[in-house]
Amino acid sequence: MRSTIIRFPLRSKTLFLVLLSGIATAAVSAESVKIWISSQQDKIYYDNMVRLYQQEVDSDFEAEVQAFGFREMPDKLAIALKTQTNTPDIIQLDEVFFGMYLQDETPFVDLTERVIEAGLKEDIMPQRLELFSQKGRVLGLPQSMSAMLIYYRRDLFEQYGLSPSEFKTWDDLVEIGEELVAKNQSFLAMDPSYFEILLRQRGSDLFSETGDLLPDFDLAVDTLEFLGELAQKRIGLMPDRSSIFDPVFFGGDVANNEIVAIMGADWYGLDMIQQFSSDLEGDWGMMPLPVWTDDQGHPNSVRTSTFAGQGLVIYKGSQSIDASWEFMKFVMTNKEANAQRFLQGNSFPAYKPAFEDIRLLQPQPFFGYDSMGQILVDLAPEVPRVMMNPRRPMAVFMIREGMLSSIMYGEGDARVALERFKEQLEGGGGPPE
Repeated sequence: MRSTIIRFPLRSKTLFLVLLSGIATAAVSAESVKIWISSQQDKIYYDNMVRLYQQEVDSDFEAEVQAFGFREMPDKLAIALKTQTNTPDIIQLDEVFFGMYLQDETPFVDLTERVIEAGLKEDIMPQRLELFSQKGRVLGLPQSMSAMLIYYRRDLFEQYGLSPSEFKTWDDLVEIGEELVAKNQSFLAMDPSYFEILLRQRGSDLFSETGDLLPDFDLAVDTLEFLGELAQKRIGLMPDRSSIFDPVFFGGDVANNEIVAIMGADWYGLDMIQQFSSDLEGDWGMMPLPVWTDDQGHPNSVRTSTFAGQGLVIYKGSQSIDASWEFMKFVMTNKEANAQRFLQGNSFPAYKPAFEDIRLLQPQPFFGYDSMGQILVDLAPEVPRVMMNPRRPMAVFMIREGMLSSIMYGEGDARVALERFKEQLEGGGGPPE
């Protein structure tokens, strides 16, 4: 799944305004459903799904699947909506990009009644379905659970005499990490995305349900300070390009055994780890996130979090809304479609009936015969909500582009950095030039 690299191509607030521009009504061909996908890997999957739909549902169905890179998709879509030229019917959007369309009236079809009639209101994980909703109206269907795990190196665990059972709390991770640093070994690869991931694991988020930025500011400061502590103690290591989503990270830090573990969503393990560290097949394992504890040492958090993940929306100007919906519904509910999304290395589905498919629960040789599916099914009830907000894309962009990275490098003051972050975002600005 290529929703991994969240590096926004947005060059200015002007493009944001374009992306939020009016709703299209220009005619598009009703003969073939036009599907825009954000990676070549997903194009292969959707080409296969079109053929499966033709075989099982409608032999006359026609669709044109086009793939655009993550850096290209927002620009491409903005131009299409602005000019009303070559507009798609179905669009695959990452949840972060989807947030751009939550201001004013969105250009996507309200799917609420269709979702209820299809039983998807009950069958899709609610905390994922609301990701693509606004004010109680469903605007898209989520394709992934996007639950966070820790991917660890089995061979390095064996070398240092470690066991996943030792990492019950973040305090345990710090204690073990300090012992490894004494042996000149960092434990966890760091990434700017970890801030909101850990904040969400602790029961807060970047935004509240009513739209307040950093609603629990003290908890946000504590979380960022913790990440800074990991860096200062060298338990956590920032990659050379400050991102675990850069292929260079795998050729450098991972290949050179400079880190022992990475925190990532299901799609990160299915796609990026297997693609960019294929030579380490069998040497990777998986475990839930350590929990946070209160002042008395009692667990007070869930064992997972969530970040990114894609969904399908239908453009309001489409002349093939019904045909588009029927295909989307098929992709979301068909047993084979759900299985192949996982087996082809895209993501683990958010469609709960798929959790019973034995193919999704099989041990995986790449991860030392751990079962990602079983771990994720066990964690599914703990996956936290994500508070969507029109400002969330800019917030994620500012974090990604280094607004808080100095703290993760062990420099600066977390409270001051977050106050500055909050001031700039609430003032309608962006990251410094």
